[in-house]
Amino acid sequence: MRQKWLYWNTASRKWLWIVVIIGLIASIPVISDRVQTESSAKKVELVFNYRGLLDISAYQAHPQDFMNEQLTRLKDAGVTTMAVFESTLDELKKSRRLMVYNGQDLANMTKNVIPANDNYTYVLFTNEENAQTYTPIIEQTFADREIPVLPWEYEGRSGLILQTPPENANMQPLQPDPVAVKMLRDKGFYILPRIADSVPYNQESMERLLTFFEENGVKRILFDGDAVKGYNDNAEMKSIDMFAQLLNKHHIGLAAIENLKKPQSGFETLSYKIDYNVTRLYSLSDGDANLDVDTIADRFVLATKDRNIRMLYMNASPSRNTAKAMITNPIDNLINSLGEPGHAIERMGKHGFELGQAEAFTVKDSSIQRYAKLVALIGAIAMITLMVSYFVPLLTLLVFALALVGSAGLFLLKPTLLEQGIALLVAISAPTIAMVLAVRTVNYQQQRQPDAPAGRRLAQTIFLYVRTSILSFLAVPFVIALLNSITYSLVINQFRGVSLLHFAPMALVAIYIVFYRGSGTFSIKQIKNLLRTPITVVMVVLALVAAVVGYYYLSRTGNSGSVTPFEMFLRVVLEDTFGVRPRFKEFMLGHPLFIVGVFAALKYRKVIFVLIIAAIGQLSMVDTFAHIHTPAVLSLIRGVMGLGLGLIFGIVAVGVWQVAEGCWKKWSPLLKS
Repeated sequence: MRQKWLYWNTASRKWLWIVVIIGLIASIPVISDRVQTESSAKKVELVFNYRGLLDISAYQAHPQDFMNEQLTRLKDAGVTTMAVFESTLDELKKSRRLMVYNGQDLANMTKNVIPANDNYTYVLFTNEENAQTYTPIIEQTFADREIPVLPWEYEGRSGLILQTPPENANMQPLQPDPVAVKMLRDKGFYILPRIADSVPYNQESMERLLTFFEENGVKRILFDGDAVKGYNDNAEMKSIDMFAQLLNKHHIGLAAIENLKKPQSGFETLSYKIDYNVTRLYSLSDGDANLDVDTIADRFVLATKDRNIRMLYMNASPSRNTAKAMITNPIDNLINSLGEPGHAIERMGKHGFELGQAEAFTVKDSSIQRYAKLVALIGAIAMITLMVSYFVPLLTLLVFALALVGSAGLFLLKPTLLEQGIALLVAISAPTIAMVLAVRTVNYQQQRQPDAPAGRRLAQTIFLYVRTSILSFLAVPFVIALLNSITYSLVINQFRGVSLLHFAPMALVAIYIVFYRGSGTFSIKQIKNLLRTPITVVMVVLALVAAVVGYYYLSRTGNSGSVTPFEMFLRVVLEDTFGVRPRFKEFMLGHPLFIVGVFAALKYRKVIFVLIIAAIGQLSMVDTFAHIHTPAVLSLIRGVMGLGLGLIFGIVAVGVWQVAEGCWKKWSPLLKS
């Protein structure tokens, strides 16, 4: 009975491969939809922080002249947009719109005694035009906060008395400075408002504010702080729903800041309610604005080309330079990065991007996509089952049946968990199957013809390299199909478990080589034999080498991975030459190691253990497509280029191996004697 069951499970592999092929075919329309979506928005918006420019101008002898000069320079350099924060009394003071006094200041001015029981804020406008512009704004804002406001006059100038301490008055956010907005619009800039959720939500106030934004051509809002507008009052007022209605009414979308340590609270909910009218934004910090011009330009180009980012936000602030005994700023550095010598705008143009107001991706969602994704899901489950079959063949049919039933349940309860879980497992399965079949082929060829000539072994190696890579790539259509959602492209929703993908295939290949390579089946006896194996110096050396490679691999994994100077040089060369840089751990480590490892293992059986580390190249190709915010076409080009360069470096490594082997055969007898 057991043999019959084993026979049926083993025979089911060919049917599972047919299901996999059907799933791959079904994924084609989904892949097409994603490629069309990713190519639907090509405008890049260059944003400068106006508040930073205001702070810098405050340190100049002639602030207004400096401001006008720098705005003209930034506009000529290609900056399209100014980010304008909600105003405060302090900001209006820096802009010379008004002056702010406390009780002590008032006593000094009027030569009277300071009020005994009044701790008020006294606002005096610098001219009558400013008084007419800002009085209703201040009165409305403080009325919303239930802070009394009284008219005041000093030496013929209009002012206001705010019945709250100056420390509190300066914290109250006002609408963005309308005079500054008009001035920036007249100079040809778009406006990107930054608003915070620092005060109680008020629908009437937000209606006035968004009407003002729409009148001034605002298409997108960037939130300031760790929450979207209305988040803190949402539990009581459903304020996110109310705010979303206003955004839709005024045709205003959002900007999502890349790589925040923690997503802004409520952003996912608000994005859903405005139908994902969202654009990703890269923010260059104050400190990074002083980096090398070429480094800044590279960051801008890679952000747009490699990460589907359409808004580039530049911060700038004044700093004390003791070496020059002056206050400096990075404006010149940023302008040089956009033009000469950084050429960021020119380089982005070569990749098909143009400057303008950033647009949200137009999501292509064909009517067949839902059914295609379902078929792709079944194909992915078949691929996962195939991986299981090479380790526990008795469970093949049972695993497939249980996976189908379990997937049906998860689809009803937690569809996001289902698509992420299956995508992760199929991403692990394909390179694992590819490497397992490579190990089996090497074993077969080595036993069949252990003394094959070098030319034949090289031909077998290249064929196996191509076959293994194709099998690993089979995971890619499934990953794309299962995770084809604008939420992943915008990184509102993230693909979890990528860290497991970095190690699972290598661990499974190691298990297969150690326990399955000989007979193809696992037994307790093999564990006992392994435990009885004497430890030699060679084993210790190999373990140390594996530990060093593992540490290096860990250091290269993730966004914080370290980069050597040589690799940085190589990245620049590849980027400048081809416009795309393949992954270093593929073409310099995984792929060459696979080629030289297979070539040597076809003659020396024990070298097969090298393929455990060589699996890095195969899993890395799949991992590239797990970064959903990277365009699929670019990921494909990167993977193919990595294979091509890896083949070249691998053939060179084979040549080095041949020379080393010849030297060893010639000189080892003398060393022994």
